[in-house]
Amino acid sequence: MTTLCDGIDHVQLAAPRGCEEEARRFFGGLVGLEELRKPAALQGRGGVWFRCGAHELHIGVQPDFAPARKAHPAFRVRGLDELRVRLEDAGSATREDDAEIPGLRRFHVDDPFGNRLEFVEPT
Repeated sequence: MTTLCDGIDHVQLAAPRGCEEEARRFFGGLVGLEELRKPAALQGRGGVWFRCGAHELHIGVQPDFAPARKAHPAFRVRGLDELRVRLEDAGSATREDDAEIPGLRRFHVDDPFGNRLEFVEPT
């Protein structure tokens, strides 16, 4: 059987109504992602979109929002230690994972809305 899926276009994280400025501060300012203009047909729904390499991260408004505590995206970065310091200096608590993955350094942090995120860097 031929696989019809050839990649991931975007990942969406849910956030509460009114999240846009905090998302811009965290994902744009601290993590360094480029903000994208949402299509006109979707702008009224709230949220904010970012570019992450060849992929997109969409922060979408969910009225009955509850943060994702287990499910999470993992962002591949260059400068893992620098990013960690930047996040911690801004008040974000980073966490190590006891499970070591060969060839990969990583840590977890929650976004401003409580969603779990992972940042990884090849060794």
